Amino acid sequence: MLPEANFIFFLKIAYYLSIYNIDFMIFDMRYIAPIKVKVLMVMFYAIGIVGIIVALSEITPPSMKIMVTFMGIINIGMGAFFTFLFLTQIQAQPDKRKKKKKSKSD
Repeated sequence: MLPEANFIFFLKIAYYLSIYNIDFMIFDMRYIAPIKVKVLMVMFYAIGIVGIIVALSEITPPSMKIMVTFMGIINIGMGAFFTFLFLTQIQAQPDKRKKKKKSKSD
């Protein structure tokens, strides 16, 4: 393969992964009930905050402080992701084909 072809291939991949390609950023996920998403949000935020507080206290040994702090930050990031899902998901429309039709018996 020619070096120019490798460069063009690299440019196509870079464009696909760039912020200008809007199709890359839009993704479809299943609809999750808002109650479940709220529970996950609270769980991740609470565990993340508790993890950071414990990591910065005197309880944690010095060799574990950084790791426990990073794990708390990851949990807060997961809480932010579920907050994003909660705020942006669209309610699923019921399927009209599965709806039972009422009989016209009098």
